[in-house]
Amino acid sequence: MSAREVRAGDVLHLTRAASPQFLRPIFVRAIREMVDRHPPYGWTWIEAYELAGPGGQATARRELFVLRTGIRWQDEPAPQARRTAPRRPARVG
Repeated sequence: MSAREVRAGDVLHLTRAASPQFLRPIFVRAIREMVDRHPPYGWTWIEAYELAGPGGQATARRELFVLRTGIRWQDEPAPQARRTAPRRPARVG
């Protein structure tokens, strides 16, 4: 079980491992873990902004009920489209 706390600014990837509600996985930026609520063991409430778009812009503020062991922390600030390096022209001759 993950002992890591959800902190403001954390970018989280939430999938069905976190809750059946995430049939379509989402990325969120945490505002806070709602410690004033008393969920069942292993679960937690988080307040977060749902992220979308190439720059990871916040699109909706949400309160989410998630299984702590299903939370995946992202080391990068936000999900972005992968950029490829420009190709060099082929050498002839």
